[in-house]
Amino acid sequence: MREHELRIQTPDGVMATFLALPDTGGPYPPVVLFMDVWGMREQLRDVARLVAAEGYACAAPSLYYRSGDTHFDHRHEDGRTKSIFVLDPEDRAKMLEYNSHLTDDMAVSDAVALIAHMRGIDGVGAGPAGCFGYCMGGRHVVQAAAAHPDIFRATASLHGTALVTAEANSPHLGAPCIQGEIYFGYGERDTYTPPDVIATVRKTFSASPAVMRDRVHADTDHGYAIPDRDVYNEAAAQQDWIDIFAMFRRML
Repeated sequence: MREHELRIQTPDGVMATFLALPDTGGPYPPVVLFMDVWGMREQLRDVARLVAAEGYACAAPSLYYRSGDTHFDHRHEDGRTKSIFVLDPEDRAKMLEYNSHLTDDMAVSDAVALIAHMRGIDGVGAGPAGCFGYCMGGRHVVQAAAAHPDIFRATASLHGTALVTAEANSPHLGAPCIQGEIYFGYGERDTYTPPDVIATVRKTFSASPAVMRDRVHADTDHGYAIPDRDVYNEAAAQQDWIDIFAMFRRML
């Protein structure tokens, strides 16, 4: 497998990005991994490697570069990372305050700059791109797909946050602009996506030109798809990958 540590010039600075793709052949369709609130770390590099092993050029950008590329790593004694709901209040507040400086528009702008750079790399295809994201990244992918349907044609949102808000730029309102396919993975016990939010997303996407599929995983919590998280649900995460890779094969 080829691995690159890229430095991507964006309108706001230089963004460190990890890129993985198969070691021979190509060109391979580009896929962007949108990080969760915890920031870019080795855990997400492993996810990018997993996607690359399926025949894609998967890039994982560090979207906190405007504030110094910090990431957060709070663990239990057994080594598993803590979920946000069991963090000490001070640690949680610090992480959320840091995250508050990254807007959806910033993340979308970063993704566009990244795709433009990736398409100049040997082995990366020039066709439609895919994207997937966790937590806040599960919201960012919806915004990116709506803002740039010419680029993103296969989108996956996993335990996304703030998918339905009262704001004019609520992610679900971008449904009429999205093309291709989009997949939502939800945790049944995820307080960020209660039944009314899921129902609203389904209703909105029923009129979208995109094909929308979703899956509500029984007995799962927010963060269920992160491999070493204390709430990780392997069966649910593996089912997501089956659905996501099937979508990537159809669309990319």
